Amino acid sequence: MSPKPSVLICGAGIAGCAAAIALARQGWSVQLIDKQDAWRFQSSGIFVYSNGLSYFHELGVMQAMVASGFEIADGRNVYLHADGSPLADTFYPGAYAGLTLPPILGIRRAEMHRVLAGELQRLGISVQLGTSIETVSSDTQGVDVTLTDARSLRCDLLLGADGIRSRVRELLWPQVQPRYSGFGVWRSVHRRPPELREKIMMMAPGLRLGIMPISQEQLYLFGTVSAGAGVWHERAQWPALMQQAFAVFQGPVRPLLDELGGDCEVLYTAVEEIIMPAPWHQGRVLLIGDAAHASTPFMGQGGAMAVQDAVVIARLLARGGIDAALADFGRIRAPLCQFVQDVSRQVGITGAQTDPAAHQSITQAVADSGQQRVDDFYRRLQALSAHDGQAAHDAQGPTSPA
Repeated sequence: MSPKPSVLICGAGIAGCAAAIALARQGWSVQLIDKQDAWRFQSSGIFVYSNGLSYFHELGVMQAMVASGFEIADGRNVYLHADGSPLADTFYPGAYAGLTLPPILGIRRAEMHRVLAGELQRLGISVQLGTSIETVSSDTQGVDVTLTDARSLRCDLLLGADGIRSRVRELLWPQVQPRYSGFGVWRSVHRRPPELREKIMMMAPGLRLGIMPISQEQLYLFGTVSAGAGVWHERAQWPALMQQAFAVFQGPVRPLLDELGGDCEVLYTAVEEIIMPAPWHQGRVLLIGDAAHASTPFMGQGGAMAVQDAVVIARLLARGGIDAALADFGRIRAPLCQFVQDVSRQVGITGAQTDPAAHQSITQAVADSGQQRVDDFYRRLQALSAHDGQAAHDAQGPTSPA
């Protein structure tokens, strides 16, 4: 009997946990490590559209996430002017890849991780916290790794799913560094008033501020600002600075901004990207998720791209040998990830226009063609995902290393 193929996954975020689940189900021997000594989340909430949910559905965890989050069943996204007056409504699709799914799901990051961690536990996969990679060497048959806890091991495949400051990428692709986008993101968590049940986006010159329910009890605010490189804010000042940044906004967001204070959950993050041409593998080492293609947040696709990476590499490995799967992965995934990065970046640049006349033109475009742009974006996502290894989806049993 052939031994199980083995994979070491560095990073236990969305991409790493999803890959561990997918590969364990195919019969791989999975080891999962993460440099954090305890779970911490750089974003209080996350929303996932139907394309991302289709891959969580394939992993068997979507229903648990829906039960833990807040579903926008009609996919409605309400656009408002800064004073709270109506601008336009757009509707996100609930049909994707032949499935009928929630169009939008809001969920706390910690809850999403709880669901993924529960599935890891069910599959018998443990996560070694406080552990990262010290050295890595890959050859045609596998990967030799030393870890920061002084262990050495050999595996058939190493997945670098360790985020925008990936240690795996640092070791093998040191020339690829995070690139600052020029934006900062503010987030805060609040009790959800019963009447706030849609995803809301508010627009002012140079600013965007959103409201997203993430459970029956809570919602979160997320707002983007232009900020110079290296800007740093003392954590104790975050609530007041968030209030100040979005002081122009009224309407449904005003009471939420007014309640920001020292006991509120507020986060500020400088937004960076990873611009890395394919291939994303070197020997038997592959980067997935933010380690390979971190994007700006303006299209809300970071989590979706991470889980899709995980499912696609598992599909490809089920189809055949490791080396062919790694080569196919970059060829298949790079065009879609670049498309998402490019669109998201342009949305950010457009929204950062501070000139009142330019802002009026932008809001008019949202009213005139916002729905068409949503529809076009999701049609393009489906077209670029049409060859992502679906033929391997029904493959049974473990895949032997090539």
